[in-house]
Amino acid sequence: MMEQNKPLAFRTRGLTRFYGKGEGIVHALRGVDLDIPTGELVVLLGQSGSGKSTLLNLLGGLDKPSGGSVWFGDLELNKMDDDALTQYRRNNVGFVFQMYNLMPGLTARENVQLVTEIAQNPMTAEHALAIVGLQDRMDHFPSELSGGEQQRVAIARAIAKRPSVMFCDEPTGALDSVTSKLVLRALVDVSDELGTTQMMVTHNAQVADMADRVIYFKDGNIDHIVINDKRIPPEDINF
Repeated sequence: MMEQNKPLAFRTRGLTRFYGKGEGIVHALRGVDLDIPTGELVVLLGQSGSGKSTLLNLLGGLDKPSGGSVWFGDLELNKMDDDALTQYRRNNVGFVFQMYNLMPGLTARENVQLVTEIAQNPMTAEHALAIVGLQDRMDHFPSELSGGEQQRVAIARAIAKRPSVMFCDEPTGALDSVTSKLVLRALVDVSDELGTTQMMVTHNAQVADMADRVIYFKDGNIDHIVINDKRIPPEDINF
């Protein structure tokens, strides 16, 4: 059972995002009210175009809302300029995407060190890679690593700066079921060891069982939310 009355990592009120204008306008979010407690592992589910990734981009400071408010703790992100949002991302946020975005000419260790060199209070690249189970693969180049290992390097890179929150957009979308479980295990271990709030967009409904909170999106709105009293380990997920 999760703790009650935990402080909030995020809070949104009337959050909207639309693109285009006139008859071609697309409403990606239609007034979302949401509270995300600190330290939870949150999964966002819904069909393509339902608003999941748009919300992730707004919470991560990669995009700005068309209306409404979004807070990270006491920071009101919708009132911040581009420079302030850059500092917010640098100091607080880790990103993991479906594409690994590793530098091919750098080893796993060196890819992670790219982040540790600009972070305020980083862990060592060696520690970050050990958390995701790659302590024996640190000096390999991306071309020498499997897809799952490359994704775990990307996770190590994201956690090396000790982020308060991590955003994962389809982190297992290009992986097979066995490798997906290894990547999900790495994410759970990060959440448990560092207390990082994690929000994960996925199309795989089975992943919901490993989350603290599952948010179902439909047509730019939150359709419903499920809170799991007990999380199952990634190894028990049926893909």
